[in-house]
Amino acid sequence: MRFQTTSFCRELRFSLGTDVESGDYFPVTIGVVDYEEYYRLTPAQYDTFLADPSTAQSLLDDCRDRRNDDLLVVKPGWNRGIPY
Repeated sequence: MRFQTTSFCRELRFSLGTDVESGDYFPVTIGVVDYEEYYRLTPAQYDTFLADPSTAQSLLDDCRDRRNDDLLVVKPGWNRGIPY
């Protein structure tokens, strides 16, 4: 499996994990089915969010508002969903 989950924050609805090539991800929903979008983080961001998930809020908001699409590991398809 390419992505491996290492931590999950239910309150903020995101997971941290590692990619074989070093990346992390945050879930969104398309309404019909849930899926995950994978965003690259720096090692420092990963360590900070792992130690204190609340520090990820700003990045989560930006990802959910599609302001960090340049950090996507896998580009979404034509039917990209609406963040929840």
